[in-house]
Amino acid sequence: MALLALRTTPNSSLQDIVITGVGLVSALGADADANWTQLLTGRSAIALRQPFLDLPPCPLAMVGKRPIHLSNLTRQAVRQALSDAGLSYPLRDCGVVIGSSRGHQAIWETLAQTLNQKGRLPANDWLETLPHMLAIQTARQIGSQSNVLAPMAACATGLWAIAQGTQLIQAGQCQRVLAGAVEAPITPLALAGFERMGALARTGCYPFDLSREGLALGEGAAVLVMESAELAAQRAAASYGRILGFGLTADGYHVSAPDPTRQSGGAAIRQCLERSGLCPDAVDFIHAHGTSTVLNDLNEAQLIQQLFPTPIPVSSTKGATGHTLGASGAIGAVFCLLALKHQVLPPCVGLGAPAFDLNFVKTAQAWQGESALCFSFGFGGQNAVLALGKAK
Repeated sequence: MALLALRTTPNSSLQDIVITGVGLVSALGADADANWTQLLTGRSAIALRQPFLDLPPCPLAMVGKRPIHLSNLTRQAVRQALSDAGLSYPLRDCGVVIGSSRGHQAIWETLAQTLNQKGRLPANDWLETLPHMLAIQTARQIGSQSNVLAPMAACATGLWAIAQGTQLIQAGQCQRVLAGAVEAPITPLALAGFERMGALARTGCYPFDLSREGLALGEGAAVLVMESAELAAQRAAASYGRILGFGLTADGYHVSAPDPTRQSGGAAIRQCLERSGLCPDAVDFIHAHGTSTVLNDLNEAQLIQQLFPTPIPVSSTKGATGHTLGASGAIGAVFCLLALKHQVLPPCVGLGAPAFDLNFVKTAQAWQGESALCFSFGFGGQNAVLALGKAK
């Protein structure tokens, strides 16, 4: 399919939105700086672990020795983001868009066991585990009385959250939004489910590699403080970069496999480029979804080859952090912002022998870039693409 006629400058009709703070927690590091430092060295946080004795060991990226509690992970990332932005509570006019693809699944599995054993549930515990409660928890934490949204779009959730935050600011609903996603997916059901699908790695995570064997689940959270450029300027806040645009589509094809025609995924990329005012050859870096599964990496590599004739640098960071499912897009967005800020490209950790003819970043390298795309492709055919630009 031919590309739409695209502008070479950002769409001036969209309000300028900047990122003034980030919070990032993963098995790779306790904050954004630690994650970035470890990533540039090529370190992987994935190790053979056995958190549940009735299941065999497998490669996992865990923040601690035991699976982390989702609420604690959320609070930690939110505190970091607001501190980094120089903000303090309460923030009554701040919108909240915090998503998760699994939510409190770990607690639900425990509650199901309790129900089976005792025939009843604790009175109110389950209410705090409903899918939207992480967003509500964050609103309580910061004292927000503004818009509160809780997107859930499989592995595209993080980028959906940032896109929804962008729309809130552009629509004039608020001038500041706390947006991101959180995931604590290491549960017996998740491990058994991915294993049954044949998607779970046996030894490690190797995105786009000839020897790739599957994904390695990881825990993580990423939260961005998004502000109108006007509000950020009023308080003389520094920024990591700018939101240029986004694209969101769905395949409507299969519960887990991507559409082999790649039409909907391609449409999400085109949509993002058009909204961002970017031509394909104006993109300086692609942070790929890169799950290390056979189908995703093949589908994504073919999409990049089809739509970007120029050999754009490509990397996936899941070989370092593990696949954090719904949080992965938000984590990828933070890594894109750090790349733009420091002018360094992060390596595709775990890649040894590339299976595809793309310009993969094998080791961290100095760079002069103005724009980056972040891809997320989730089960059910959820496609999300975000374009970020260097701070003015």
